[in-house]
Amino acid sequence: MDALRRTEAAERSRLLRVGSYDVELDMTRGAEVFGSVSRISFDCTEPGATTFLDLGAARVESVVLNGRTLDAESIGEYRTTLDGLAATNELVVTADCPYSRLGEGVHRFVDPADGEVYIWSESVVNNAGRIFGCFDQPDLKAPLRLRVRAPEGWTVLSTGAGRRSDDGIWEFAETPPLSTYLMVVCAGPWHSVYVPHGSIRLGLHVRQSLAEHLDADELFEVTRQSFDFYHRIFQVPYPFGKYDQVFCPEFELGGAMENPACVKFTDKLIYRSRVTDDQRAERAIVVAHEMAHMWFGDLVTMRWWDDLWLNESFAEYAGTLTVDEGTRFTSRWAWFCARIKAWGYRQDELPSTHPISADAPDTEAALLNLDGISYAKGAGVLKQLVAWVGFEAFLAGLRMYFERHAYGNTTLADLLVALEAASRKDLRAWSREWLETAGVNVFRPEVVEDDGVYRSVAVLQSAPSDHPTLRSHRIAVGLYDRSGERLVRRDRIEVEVVGASTELPQLVGVRVPDLLLLNDDDLTWAKIRLDQRSLATVRGGWLSRLDDPLARALVWASAWDTTRDAELPVGDYLALVLDSISSERDISLVEDILRRTRSAIDTFGRADAREDRLAALAERSLQLLSAAEPGSDLQLTYARTYVGAVAGGEDAVRVHGWLDGHAVPSGLAIDHELRWLIIRRLAVIGATEDDLIAAELERDATSTGEESAAAARTAMPSPEAKATAWDAIVQKDAVSAGILRAIAESFWHAEHLDVSEPYVDRYLDALPEIWRTRGSDTAWAITTSMFPALLVSPATVERVSLALDAELDPALRRLLVEGRSDLERALRTRAVDRMTQPSQATVTSSA
Repeated sequence: MDALRRTEAAERSRLLRVGSYDVELDMTRGAEVFGSVSRISFDCTEPGATTFLDLGAARVESVVLNGRTLDAESIGEYRTTLDGLAATNELVVTADCPYSRLGEGVHRFVDPADGEVYIWSESVVNNAGRIFGCFDQPDLKAPLRLRVRAPEGWTVLSTGAGRRSDDGIWEFAETPPLSTYLMVVCAGPWHSVYVPHGSIRLGLHVRQSLAEHLDADELFEVTRQSFDFYHRIFQVPYPFGKYDQVFCPEFELGGAMENPACVKFTDKLIYRSRVTDDQRAERAIVVAHEMAHMWFGDLVTMRWWDDLWLNESFAEYAGTLTVDEGTRFTSRWAWFCARIKAWGYRQDELPSTHPISADAPDTEAALLNLDGISYAKGAGVLKQLVAWVGFEAFLAGLRMYFERHAYGNTTLADLLVALEAASRKDLRAWSREWLETAGVNVFRPEVVEDDGVYRSVAVLQSAPSDHPTLRSHRIAVGLYDRSGERLVRRDRIEVEVVGASTELPQLVGVRVPDLLLLNDDDLTWAKIRLDQRSLATVRGGWLSRLDDPLARALVWASAWDTTRDAELPVGDYLALVLDSISSERDISLVEDILRRTRSAIDTFGRADAREDRLAALAERSLQLLSAAEPGSDLQLTYARTYVGAVAGGEDAVRVHGWLDGHAVPSGLAIDHELRWLIIRRLAVIGATEDDLIAAELERDATSTGEESAAAARTAMPSPEAKATAWDAIVQKDAVSAGILRAIAESFWHAEHLDVSEPYVDRYLDALPEIWRTRGSDTAWAITTSMFPALLVSPATVERVSLALDAELDPALRRLLVEGRSDLERALRTRAVDRMTQPSQATVTSSA
C-alpha cells in the first residue's frame, strides 16, 4: 500500500466521521483471491469535499458512493478518489483481493503435513486496505460488523463473537469502535479448546497437525493469571467479551499481534520439542504483553503512529511485570535486564537512534520506529518513571487515563496529564529529558579509599557526543560483601544522579565493599561500569556467588557492554564466561551469556583466534553437559551450545551418532528441534550430504521441517548451495515467507565466508529492486538477515558505504547504515583484541 502521510491523515480526520463498517468476505473462491464487500457509512464536515479510500485489490468490481458508481479513473492501484461528498454518505466497495504468501493483508497457508488450508489477516501498519475498502488510519475508529463465507468444516474467528448460519456464512457481533489496523479474521479447520474464566470465554486455536503439541493447561493458566493481575492493578474490566488466542502458521510480525479478543501468535510458540523453562517464561511474557494491549492500544489507541511507542513500551513493561509477579515464572526482571535492555542499548547506540517519542511523518517512518527504542528502551524508561512517581501513583494515573479515553484516541500529552494528576508531579521536564532525546548514558564510579574506607564516592555520567543529554536518574547503589561462600548485599541507598558528576556523601567513611554496584535493581536506562576492586571481585570467581539474579544480570551486562564498547578485550570476556558459567543458576542468564559468547567469538574477536576459542567453548559445553542433571534445562542448553560449536573431528562424529541414538547423554531427548540443529551444524562444517537432509525432511514432513531443511541446504559450504539459496531470495514469490526467512538467516556462516563473500555486491545491488517490489516486512527480513555482518573488514564497510551513495528507500538506507555501524564497532573490538597478550587472546576452558 502507498505510505500514508500524517498531513493526509490529519486532513481526512478533519473531514470525516466514520459511523460503521459492514464487511463481507468470501473465502470460497479458490487459492488466489477472496471476495471483499465493504459498506461504509460516514459523515463529512464539508459537503462537496474530496478525500480518498484505501483499497488494494486484484480486481475492483465497483465502488458506489451514494448510489453513484465511480469511474475507472477514480480507482488507483491502492487509493480510490471520493469526490462530491455529501454531509452523510454511504459507500459500497466490491472487489476480489489477492491472498498473500508474505503476511500482508490475508495470508493463505497450506499445511504440508495434511494439506489443510488456513488463512489469517494482518492489517498493521497500513494493510487494512488489502482486506476491505476503508479509511485506514488509527484515529478514524468505527464499529465493525463482519460476515465471512468459508468452506464447510472451517472455524472462523474475529473480534466479535461469531456463529455459523445455515447458509455457511459466519456472522460476528458488532465490535466497539476500533481502528482499522486492529481488524482481524482467522479461518481454517482449527483445533480449538475453550474454557471459561469468570464471564470471559477463553479459546486456544492451532492447526490440526499441531493439536497433539498444544499444552493448553499451561497457556490457559498463564492467560487466567494475566487477566487476574490486570484486573487487580488496572481496575478496569476487560472490554471485549471473549478472548481467543490463535497460533498462526508463518506468522512472523514480532511473533504476535494484539487484535482485540482474537490475538494472533506465531505457532512456533507451540512446542514440538523439549524447551527450557526460560522459553516457556518468554512465551508467557508474549501472552501477557498482548493482553496488556487490550487496554493500552485497543481500548485507548494512539491518534497517530508517532505515539506507537505508548502501545509497545507499556506492553513490554506490563508483560514483564505481570509474569514476574503473577505467575510461577519469577526473576523476569533479570531476563529483562539481560535480553530486552541489551536489544534496546544496541539500538540506542546506532546512528539511526531516535527519541522514544519519535516523529513519524508517514506510515513507512512509523514502521521504521518499531524497533528496540519503541519496545525495550521505552519499557526501561517506564521503570525509571515508576521510580520517580511511585508505583501506586503510576497505576492511579493509568486508571484515570483508561477511564477518560475509553474507545478513543490519545497523544502522549493525554497520558502525562493523567500521570501528573495522580502523582502531583510536573512531568513535562521529565518527558523532555527522557522521551524527547536519544542516546544512552554510561555510569562510572569514581572512588577514593583509604585504609579500607571510602574517602569519596561519585557517580560519573557520560553521554555520546551525538546525543549529549545528561539526564536526571533515580537509582539505587548496592554494597556487596563476601560472606562465607556468598556475595551478599550489605546495604542499598537510593540517590539522584544529575549532571556529569554526583557525589555520594552517604558513603564517605563507609567500609569499602567487595562489589559496588551502580543502578542496583536496574531502575534506570543506563549502562554501568565497575571500579577496579569490584572488577577484581568479579574476575576472582565471585560473580556466580551473588544470590540475586538481577544483580548478576547487571554485572554480566556490564561485562558485555564493556566488551562491545572496546574497553574489555574479548579474550578477557571469554575467560570470565568459561570460568563463571558453571555456577550460574538462572537458565535465562545462561542462555543469554552463551549466545553472547558465540557473538564475541564470531564477530567481535580476532579472526585468527576464532578456531581455538570455538574449540574451548565446545569443550567447556561438553563438560557442563556431562555434569548437568539428566533431563534438566541446563543439560539441554549446554547440548545446544555444544552442537552449535562443533567444528569437526570427534565432536562431529559424536553428534552425528546422536541422530542414530548412539551414546546419547542420559536424559537428553534427541527430538525434532535438536535433530535439525545437529543436521544444520553438520551442514555448516561440510560433514553431511543432501541425502541426510532429505531423509530428515521425510521424517518431519511439516512446515517447520521444510523451513529447517531449507536452512540446512543453504548452510552447506558449496557455491551450488549458495546459488540456489540466492535464486530463492531474489525471485519474487519463489518460496513462502517462512522458507524465505529460513534461507536468508542461514546464508552467512563464519566457517565459510569465502564461499559467501561474492554475494556481498550482489546483495547490495539487488536491494533497491527488492524494496521496490516486495512488501516492507519481507524486504526488511531479507535486508537484515542477509547483511554480511560476519564479514568484518574495512572492505565490507567500504562496499556498504558505496551502496549508500545511491538513491535508496529510507528504510533500506537506515538498515544499511545500522549494519555498517555494527561492522565498525566490530572492527574496534577486534583492534583491542589484537593488542592483548597471547594468553588473553586464546581462551582455554577449565574443568
